[in-house]
Amino acid sequence: MSRILRHQEPQPGQSRTVRFEGRDLGGPVSFFLVDAEPGQGSGLHMHPYVETWVVRKGKAEFTVGGEKTLAYPGDILVAAANISHRFENVGAERLELVCIHPSDVIVQKNL
Repeated sequence: MSRILRHQEPQPGQSRTVRFEGRDLGGPVSFFLVDAEPGQGSGLHMHPYVETWVVRKGKAEFTVGGEKTLAYPGDILVAAANISHRFENVGAERLELVCIHPSDVIVQKNL
């Protein structure tokens, strides 16, 4: 058996980032499909599990712990559990990321 969540175009002024929690369809993995303008990104936060990012388009600066790293299309980054992290679109075009959470729900502590 399979289940599907159909794509819906965002309303004007609404974020284009998609948040998916696996529990909604009976899956063990959650993720964000990030679609961010230049200068946009996440606030500093952490999770009780490892987070994996896949850069699909654009240029991102990731801060993990105190270390900053630039990432480009095709790059994959992994942050350890319970380590503060954030990302920002530092390029001139849209940033598209997949942020993978190995949990059926997204557990996040904003710092």
